[in-house]
Amino acid sequence: MKKASLLIAALLGVSLTLSACATVKGLGRDIESVGQAGSDAMKN
Repeated sequence: MKKASLLIAALLGVSLTLSACATVKGLGRDIESVGQAGSDAMKN
């Protein structure tokens, strides 16, 4: 039962991620912006 719940949660997370970034290029931009934000936060 615990494995089924974990699988459902993982699939839900993946589907939300894919719907947020419709293309691989969009996903790359999202990852880049998160990296940039982390870098900016460390500088300040």
